[in-house]
Amino acid sequence: MPTPEANAPAVLTQAVLDDARRQADAIVAQAQQQGAAVLAKATAEADQARQERLKLAHAEAARRTEAIHASIAVEAGRLRASRVEALLQSLYDEARRRLVVRQGYDYREALVALVTEAARQMGGGALVVKLAPADRAAVADRLGSFTLVEDPALTEGGVVVLDADGRRVWDNRLPARLARLWPELRRQIVTQGALG
Repeated sequence: MPTPEANAPAVLTQAVLDDARRQADAIVAQAQQQGAAVLAKATAEADQARQERLKLAHAEAARRTEAIHASIAVEAGRLRASRVEALLQSLYDEARRRLVVRQGYDYREALVALVTEAARQMGGGALVVKLAPADRAAVADRLGSFTLVEDPALTEGGVVVLDADGRRVWDNRLPARLARLWPELRRQIVTQGALG
């Protein structure tokens, strides 16, 4: 039977090993606790970061949605304005066409009215009226107090009235008159909502 002194190194070794295991177990347990704490902290930080990114993403989505809604209103307004402009242009073109082809009005009476208005605007006096050759014959009896001069360039109708010196000119050709009156006519059409 071995003596206690002979077993002393084995007992001491066993005691050292047992102490080392206890310390190792304590270190592992502490490391596990620290690891769990680090993991919990990292999870909480990741969750907070995810929440912040989600909040930022929601804010960005809301901003973009608002911008899209605003752009829809702007685009709808632009499209409406473009459509109104196209309708106004078609009205202008049709009015000009009807004036030139002398549709829907008494052209002879219109010529007399154009000369009379120009004479009134120019303050009377000796006036020269330029008109198309075919128009001269049609209104000569009504405009005998004016000097009538044929101008083959006035193919689209209307008259040009000049004072005797040629310094003052009143352009009452039908297309020129329409162009002069169009801004006000256009305003009235839009104001009255005729194109709405």
